[in-house]
Amino acid sequence: MLRFLTLAVLMMLGCASTAVQPANAQAANDLRVYEVPRELLYAAHNDDYTVRVRKPGGPWQSLYEYRIRVDADTLQNASLVYFDFAGKVEIEIEKNNGNFNTAQILPLRPRMRLLRGGSLIRLTLDRPERFSIQFDGDRLHNLHILAGAIPEGRPKGDDVIYFGPGLHVPPDGGNRFPVKSGDRIYLAPGAVLRGSFALDHVRDVRISGRGLLYNPGSPIDLDGASNIDIRELIVVNDEHTNAARVINIRNSENVSVREISGFTAGKWSDGINISTSQHVRIDGGYLRVSDDGVVVYAVTDCPICGNRPIPAGGPPGAAQPADTFDIKARNLTIWNDVAHSLFVGHFGDADAPRTVSNVTFEKIDIVNFDEDDPMWDGVMAIYSGNGTLIKNVTFSDINVHRIEEGRLINIVAGQTKLTIASAQANKVPGRGIEDVTLRNIAFAGDGMPNRSIISGLGAGTMVKGLRIENLRIGGRKVMSARAAGIDVGPWVSGFSIR
Repeated sequence: MLRFLTLAVLMMLGCASTAVQPANAQAANDLRVYEVPRELLYAAHNDDYTVRVRKPGGPWQSLYEYRIRVDADTLQNASLVYFDFAGKVEIEIEKNNGNFNTAQILPLRPRMRLLRGGSLIRLTLDRPERFSIQFDGDRLHNLHILAGAIPEGRPKGDDVIYFGPGLHVPPDGGNRFPVKSGDRIYLAPGAVLRGSFALDHVRDVRISGRGLLYNPGSPIDLDGASNIDIRELIVVNDEHTNAARVINIRNSENVSVREISGFTAGKWSDGINISTSQHVRIDGGYLRVSDDGVVVYAVTDCPICGNRPIPAGGPPGAAQPADTFDIKARNLTIWNDVAHSLFVGHFGDADAPRTVSNVTFEKIDIVNFDEDDPMWDGVMAIYSGNGTLIKNVTFSDINVHRIEEGRLINIVAGQTKLTIASAQANKVPGRGIEDVTLRNIAFAGDGMPNRSIISGLGAGTMVKGLRIENLRIGGRKVMSARAAGIDVGPWVSGFSIR
């Protein structure tokens, strides 16, 4: 028998865990693994790693190692495994191609210890976690592990639309599964869907279960929807498709997204994109994406999506204009191969100026951030352009592990000449940014960050009332813009850091 020794884990940042808590922390050990549909057995596999799991002391069970694409700039093959458990579980991993010296867990979980025995490593989990393991610092071919809580069972009732284990494709040779108001859709663990859901002008819809959407293009699109509940799904979009996001929420209200894991590799392929919507809650999830992690806009059309604009008063039948407000995203782990992690603003309707207000990001781990375009490089970014007013935004308890390239903070009220898909993104300046709080922000200091920016454009396009409370860089609290590496430009009032 191999003797396992503690493997040194690179210490980066002591951070609060965003792990999913099981419903009953004292539950007896339970482990559930899921077979891959036979149609994907060879087509979707990555042989970089062999991964097994077991109840403590029990027999080992093999997992299927999915190939996922990461990093739109280089389009590399990484790996993904998933399973569900309660109590405790042991994981055993073998790196199949070449030797290694170090292994690292990201985001750092101080209580999780890697043990090494020869070419194998092991670890034990006592609660659900979503994380990745890098061998010798290789972030482009790493192993992602989604160890979930035991999912909710199939809802009761004859009206449930049920996708059982196995491969499913949309009817009639299309690429979307039909959805109508009132539907309850359940993807059983082990179900793999090669298609997407379009929730256009529907209400009272729930989509749940530990199923996997595999290369669906645009997995879940909401437009003019209300009272929507989406939870527990896994999305793998490894095709190099433009604007293939995890979830698109547009012109909608009363939306709840819980415990979603998503991976994208295409250009403009955001994680969760929210625009001209109200009362949206994002709670829990793991996103590794090749564009923005979570973005909040106020534009009724989408130049790169082909959506048509809606009237200035809002969607047909709406009781309020199409402003964006009451948005909260929390308990997320985000890995950006390209673009912003958390972004508010930029796109807007110059002919019908919108307001974005009451937006909160809290308890979020940013594992890695990379953006080489200096105009769009912010882990936490706000941009007021195209007539948009942005106010009452809070970033709270944000832990940033590594900035490969880019800025920690980029908050600008201005105007750019950027064009996208032949449509000018910003025709006029924004109306400014007001009342922004950054509280309990920690950056480990790893990587090569650029200096942060806070700046306005003019008297009508200012940054007003920006407060930074308890910013730590490299473990040390900083008390001035200079110490924090922040360039404060003109047309900024009411700025403070303490």
